[in-house]
Amino acid sequence: MAKERRENQSVFEDIASAARSAGEKGPPPVHLWNPPFCGDLDIRIAADGTWFYLGTPIGRPALVKLFASVLKRENDKYFLVTPVEKIGIRVDDAPFMAVDMTVSQSAGAPVLSFRTNVDDHVVCDAAHPLRFEKEAGSGGLKPYLHVRRDLWAKVTRALFYDLVARGEEREIDGRRMFGVASGGEFFAMTDADSLKDLA
Repeated sequence: MAKERRENQSVFEDIASAARSAGEKGPPPVHLWNPPFCGDLDIRIAADGTWFYLGTPIGRPALVKLFASVLKRENDKYFLVTPVEKIGIRVDDAPFMAVDMTVSQSAGAPVLSFRTNVDDHVVCDAAHPLRFEKEAGSGGLKPYLHVRRDLWAKVTRALFYDLVARGEEREIDGRRMFGVASGGEFFAMTDADSLKDLA
Protein backbone atom coordinates (compact mmCIF):
# COMPACT_ATOMS: atom_id res chain seq x y z
CA MET A 1 0.00 0.00 0.00
CA ALA A 2 2.81 2.42 0.91
CA LYS A 3 4.61 1.59 -2.35
CA GLU A 4 1.44 2.18 -4.36
CA ARG A 5 0.89 5.49 -2.60
CA ARG A 6 4.45 6.57 -3.42
CA GLU A 7 3.96 5.60 -7.06
CA ASN A 8 0.66 7.52 -7.19
CA GLN A 9 2.34 10.55 -5.64
CA SER A 10 5.12 10.38 -8.23
CA VAL A 11 2.61 10.27 -11.12
CA PHE A 12 0.64 13.10 -9.47
CA GLU A 13 3.77 15.25 -9.26
CA ASP A 14 4.88 14.35 -12.81
CA ILE A 15 1.54 15.49 -14.26
CA ALA A 16 1.63 18.72 -12.24
CA SER A 17 5.17 19.45 -13.44
CA ALA A 18 4.35 18.69 -17.08
CA ALA A 19 1.18 20.81 -16.95
CA ARG A 20 3.10 23.68 -15.39
CA SER A 21 5.77 23.56 -18.12
CA ALA A 22 3.24 23.22 -20.94
CA GLY A 23 1.20 26.15 -19.67
CA GLU A 24 4.05 28.64 -19.39
CA LYS A 25 3.29 30.15 -22.81
CA GLY A 26 -0.50 29.98 -22.69
CA PRO A 27 -3.12 27.22 -22.42
CA PRO A 28 -1.59 23.75 -22.88
CA PRO A 29 -2.41 22.40 -26.39
CA VAL A 30 -4.17 19.34 -24.97
CA HIS A 31 -6.09 18.75 -28.20
CA LEU A 32 -2.79 18.10 -30.00
CA TRP A 33 -1.56 15.49 -27.52
CA ASN A 34 -2.31 11.79 -27.98
CA PRO A 35 0.00 9.98 -25.56
CA PRO A 36 -0.36 6.33 -24.51
CA PHE A 37 -2.72 5.42 -21.67
CA CYS A 38 -0.74 4.86 -18.47
CA GLY A 39 -3.49 3.69 -16.11
CA ASP A 40 -5.85 5.34 -13.66
CA LEU A 41 -5.03 7.66 -10.78
CA ASP A 42 -7.23 8.05 -7.71
CA ILE A 43 -8.43 11.54 -8.59
CA ARG A 44 -12.15 12.26 -8.52
CA ILE A 45 -14.10 15.40 -9.37
CA ALA A 46 -17.24 15.43 -7.25
CA ALA A 47 -20.62 16.69 -8.44
CA ASP A 48 -20.02 20.01 -6.64
CA GLY A 49 -16.73 20.57 -8.51
CA THR A 50 -14.41 19.58 -5.65
CA TRP A 51 -11.29 17.68 -6.73
CA PHE A 52 -10.17 14.75 -4.54
CA TYR A 53 -6.85 12.91 -4.51
CA LEU A 54 -6.75 9.59 -2.64
CA GLY A 55 -10.09 10.52 -1.06
CA THR A 56 -8.86 13.88 0.28
CA PRO A 57 -9.91 17.25 -1.18
CA ILE A 58 -7.12 19.01 -3.07
CA GLY A 59 -6.88 22.18 -1.03
CA ARG A 60 -4.63 24.18 -3.36
CA PRO A 61 -6.72 26.09 -5.93
CA ALA A 62 -3.63 26.69 -8.10
CA LEU A 63 -3.03 22.94 -8.35
CA VAL A 64 -6.67 22.28 -9.24
CA LYS A 65 -6.47 24.92 -12.00
CA LEU A 66 -3.27 23.32 -13.25
CA PHE A 67 -4.88 19.89 -13.53
CA ALA A 68 -8.02 21.39 -15.08
CA SER A 69 -5.86 22.90 -17.83
CA VAL A 70 -4.74 19.42 -18.97
CA LEU A 71 -8.10 17.69 -18.62
CA LYS A 72 -9.31 15.84 -21.70
CA ARG A 73 -12.52 13.98 -22.47
CA GLU A 74 -12.71 11.03 -24.82
CA ASN A 75 -16.23 9.68 -25.23
CA ASP A 76 -17.50 9.50 -21.62
CA LYS A 77 -14.09 9.10 -19.98
CA TYR A 78 -11.83 11.77 -18.55
CA PHE A 79 -8.05 11.94 -18.52
CA LEU A 80 -5.23 14.16 -17.38
CA VAL A 81 -2.79 14.32 -20.28
CA THR A 82 0.76 15.47 -20.92
CA PRO A 83 2.75 15.09 -24.13
CA VAL A 84 3.95 11.66 -22.90
CA GLU A 85 1.22 10.14 -20.71
CA LYS A 86 -2.54 9.89 -20.27
CA ILE A 87 -3.98 9.13 -16.83
CA GLY A 88 -7.63 8.23 -16.20
CA ILE A 89 -9.62 10.02 -13.50
CA ARG A 90 -13.26 9.89 -12.34
CA VAL A 91 -15.83 12.65 -12.81
CA ASP A 92 -19.15 12.32 -10.99
CA ASP A 93 -21.09 14.79 -13.15
CA ALA A 94 -19.45 17.66 -15.04
CA PRO A 95 -15.78 18.51 -14.44
CA PHE A 96 -16.42 22.21 -13.80
CA MET A 97 -18.97 24.45 -12.10
CA ALA A 98 -20.21 27.76 -13.54
CA VAL A 99 -20.23 29.93 -10.43
CA ASP A 100 -20.63 33.51 -11.64
CA MET A 101 -22.53 35.21 -14.46
CA THR A 102 -22.51 38.72 -15.86
CA VAL A 103 -24.87 40.18 -18.46
CA SER A 104 -23.88 42.68 -21.12
CA GLN A 105 -25.25 43.88 -24.44
CA SER A 106 -23.85 43.57 -27.95
CA ALA A 107 -25.70 45.16 -30.86
CA GLY A 108 -28.73 45.42 -28.61
CA ALA A 109 -28.76 41.70 -27.78
CA PRO A 110 -27.88 40.08 -24.44
CA VAL A 111 -24.55 38.37 -23.86
CA LEU A 112 -24.12 36.09 -20.86
CA SER A 113 -20.56 35.61 -19.60
CA PHE A 114 -19.69 32.95 -17.05
CA ARG A 115 -16.78 32.25 -14.74
CA THR A 116 -16.06 28.69 -13.65
CA ASN A 117 -14.69 27.40 -10.37
CA VAL A 118 -11.27 27.06 -12.06
CA ASP A 119 -11.40 30.62 -13.43
CA ASP A 120 -12.25 29.86 -17.03
CA HIS A 121 -14.15 32.81 -18.52
CA VAL A 122 -16.72 31.70 -21.07
CA VAL A 123 -19.05 33.79 -23.24
CA CYS A 124 -22.24 31.85 -23.95
CA ASP A 125 -22.76 31.69 -27.71
CA ALA A 126 -23.03 29.17 -30.55
CA ALA A 127 -19.57 27.76 -29.77
CA HIS A 128 -20.24 27.67 -26.03
CA PRO A 129 -23.91 26.71 -25.72
CA LEU A 130 -26.09 26.07 -22.72
CA ARG A 131 -27.85 22.72 -22.53
CA PHE A 132 -30.56 21.60 -20.13
CA GLU A 133 -31.05 18.00 -19.00
CA LYS A 134 -34.01 16.52 -17.16
CA GLU A 135 -33.22 15.43 -13.62
CA ALA A 136 -34.17 11.85 -12.97
CA GLY A 137 -37.07 11.59 -10.57
CA SER A 138 -37.68 15.26 -9.84
CA GLY A 139 -38.53 16.37 -13.37
CA GLY A 140 -36.45 19.51 -12.84
CA LEU A 141 -33.65 20.66 -15.10
CA LYS A 142 -29.86 20.59 -14.78
CA PRO A 143 -28.15 23.33 -16.81
CA TYR A 144 -24.69 22.94 -18.33
CA LEU A 145 -22.37 25.32 -20.20
CA HIS A 146 -19.85 24.15 -22.80
CA VAL A 147 -16.40 25.34 -21.77
CA ARG A 148 -14.02 23.74 -24.30
CA ARG A 149 -13.43 20.51 -26.23
CA ASP A 150 -16.48 18.63 -24.93
CA LEU A 151 -15.81 19.72 -21.34
CA TRP A 152 -18.86 21.15 -19.61
CA ALA A 153 -19.57 23.16 -16.48
CA LYS A 154 -22.66 22.54 -14.42
CA VAL A 155 -24.42 25.84 -13.71
CA THR A 156 -25.07 26.41 -10.02
CA ARG A 157 -28.66 26.36 -8.80
CA ALA A 158 -28.51 30.09 -7.95
CA LEU A 159 -27.39 30.96 -11.49
CA PHE A 160 -30.04 28.66 -12.92
CA TYR A 161 -32.70 30.74 -11.16
CA ASP A 162 -31.09 33.85 -12.73
CA LEU A 163 -31.35 32.19 -16.15
CA VAL A 164 -35.01 31.35 -15.56
CA ALA A 165 -35.65 34.96 -14.53
CA ARG A 166 -34.14 36.08 -17.85
CA GLY A 167 -36.09 33.47 -19.81
CA GLU A 168 -38.53 34.12 -22.60
CA GLU A 169 -40.83 32.16 -24.88
CA ARG A 170 -40.11 31.65 -28.56
CA GLU A 171 -41.54 29.44 -31.24
CA ILE A 172 -39.04 26.80 -32.36
CA ASP A 173 -40.04 24.41 -35.15
CA GLY A 174 -43.72 25.04 -34.44
CA ARG A 175 -43.44 24.56 -30.67
CA ARG A 176 -43.55 27.22 -27.98
CA MET A 177 -40.30 26.88 -26.05
CA PHE A 178 -39.02 28.61 -22.94
CA GLY A 179 -35.33 29.47 -22.93
CA VAL A 180 -32.68 32.14 -22.64
CA ALA A 181 -30.87 34.23 -25.26
CA SER A 182 -27.15 34.97 -25.40
CA GLY A 183 -24.61 35.80 -28.07
CA GLY A 184 -27.19 35.86 -30.83
CA GLU A 185 -28.47 32.37 -29.97
CA PHE A 186 -31.54 31.06 -28.16
CA PHE A 187 -31.04 28.13 -25.81
CA ALA A 188 -34.28 26.28 -25.19
CA MET A 189 -34.84 24.92 -21.70
CA THR A 190 -38.21 23.23 -21.99
CA ASP A 191 -41.67 23.35 -23.55
CA ALA A 192 -43.33 26.59 -22.53
CA ASP A 193 -46.27 24.69 -21.01
CA SER A 194 -43.99 22.80 -18.60
CA LEU A 195 -42.53 25.81 -16.79
CA LYS A 196 -43.97 24.56 -13.50
CA ASP A 197 -41.42 21.71 -13.58
CA LEU A 198 -38.35 23.92 -13.82
CA ALA A 199 -37.73 24.23 -10.09
